[in-house]
Amino acid sequence: MKTHLPDKSAGVNCLEPGLWLAVCLSVLALVFSSRYISSMEKYITVLLVDAFTATPGKGNRAGVVLDGSDLDAKEMQAVASLVNVSETAFMIPTNDRTEYTLEVRYFTPTTEVPSCGHATIASHYARSQALGVENGRVVAKIGAGILPVDIATQGGEKKIVMTQGEIKFTPEYDASVRRRILRALGLDEEDVVQGLPVQEVSTGHSKVMIPIRSVKTLDGLRPDMQGLKEISREIDCNGFFVFAFNDKDDPCLTSGRMFAPVAGIDEDPVTGNGNGPCGAYLSLYGRLPEVDEISYLGRQGVAMGKEGVVEVTVHRSGGRPQTLQVGGTAVEAGEMTLLLSGDDAGHITATCVGK
Repeated sequence: MKTHLPDKSAGVNCLEPGLWLAVCLSVLALVFSSRYISSMEKYITVLLVDAFTATPGKGNRAGVVLDGSDLDAKEMQAVASLVNVSETAFMIPTNDRTEYTLEVRYFTPTTEVPSCGHATIASHYARSQALGVENGRVVAKIGAGILPVDIATQGGEKKIVMTQGEIKFTPEYDASVRRRILRALGLDEEDVVQGLPVQEVSTGHSKVMIPIRSVKTLDGLRPDMQGLKEISREIDCNGFFVFAFNDKDDPCLTSGRMFAPVAGIDEDPVTGNGNGPCGAYLSLYGRLPEVDEISYLGRQGVAMGKEGVVEVTVHRSGGRPQTLQVGGTAVEAGEMTLLLSGDDAGHITATCVGK
């Protein structure tokens, strides 16, 4: 049987070998591109958990992804941006490790952060509920280091206790920076507790400590968020923890508020990374008993209608605070189902498909 080849002179369109190769490669690219787009479609369940409270709708809400093993940083950021709570925690089991059994990454709606108190309480509460764990310790790797989280249940109430990172005190701000911080917060020098500095303290994620004299003044603050953003970039610290001492008959020693607009969080309702450094600060400056271990309660979120309570424990050694723990309970408040879609250019889109 003869094979009849097209005759170019007969006007039939034929492609040169090089053009045929280009067409074939283009077709293959389209096929693999469509497969890639399809493979990038992932359904993610995000639990909503309110930390430092036992009442849904109070405390500080975190998003929790119990298994983020197959998510990269771009996908995590897309999820956190859509969930739009102050932080979303992504838990990554690492059973092949001996020094830790879990990795946790924390994302605000705009950026990844090394540590987050309320999202730690929320995520370990949700994980312990899912696994049926009532008591025990989990060693987790976070951006601030490898740190333990303890779970304890008493009287039917489950408490999660986070050991925070190394305590670090930045030198006291000079008068110019101090004035700018106070001005951005709407405070005068007369509002500040005399004898205490405006100073940055870190237990893994630094915050500026601003001690003021009145809870009423605290609850009435209306900060200049743009001003705080500018100062944050200048001093390289994203949060401002303003606190006051409560009356002696109050079960909580302090009341606080935390502002972090440069991280996309104008005000965070109840913060372990605010109250923890505050405990170190109070211990260093003699506002707590100088004993080896002391615990107290800090209240936050009142001005936002999100009241919650943080238990702060300070461990001292050598006349200084050495280790900080923050603890509290939590409660599940719902869940979201998200669809992650990606294209061959690396763009990630998150869409809520169910609540």
